[in-house]
Amino acid sequence: MFVRTENFREFIKLYPVVFLLILIHIVVWLLAKIPLESMQSLIYYFVGINGNISQGEWWRLITPIITHISFSHLLFNTFSLLIFAPALERILGKGKFILMYFTTGIIANVATYLLENIYYTHVGASGSIFGLFGIYLFFLLYRKDILGRDNAQVLMTMVIIALVMTFVNSNINVIAHLAGIISGFVLSLFTLQRK
Repeated sequence: MFVRTENFREFIKLYPVVFLLILIHIVVWLLAKIPLESMQSLIYYFVGINGNISQGEWWRLITPIITHISFSHLLFNTFSLLIFAPALERILGKGKFILMYFTTGIIANVATYLLENIYYTHVGASGSIFGLFGIYLFFLLYRKDILGRDNAQVLMTMVIIALVMTFVNSNINVIAHLAGIISGFVLSLFTLQRK
């Protein structure tokens, strides 16, 4: 489930949404590195800035999901997508997967806006990534038929490590991580119950 054996062409064909998300992350990150004033301004408008959101710049609740400033942040979130997202795209289907991905990310950014101070800024897909973990947590508790025993053990270990790292590392948007995993779990309760 989490081991990738496909070649590049097969991956694109099997998981087009995941591939598109990864491509968008990389393109936006590269745009941030172009030393042109206009491009720096473009990235500025993608960052979640609570003060600007309060002034009506609502798109900043969405654009941070695809924006990464540092290479390490881009690498971690892209790697997480590469490992954990393909199985969910296959299980949920393309439409429901992308809806859940962006909905959990937006909820994480709204929670950040509501619970952090007016000067707080944030970027990254971590809220959406943790939303995926929330969906998997739902599977672990309510849909064990979808996961095998080995996959369940790997997932539980990864969720625990991710939550621990949320509180150990500095410069982590703790609220987005927690809101992401909670919203992924709660949304799954309403949308992924056995038919």
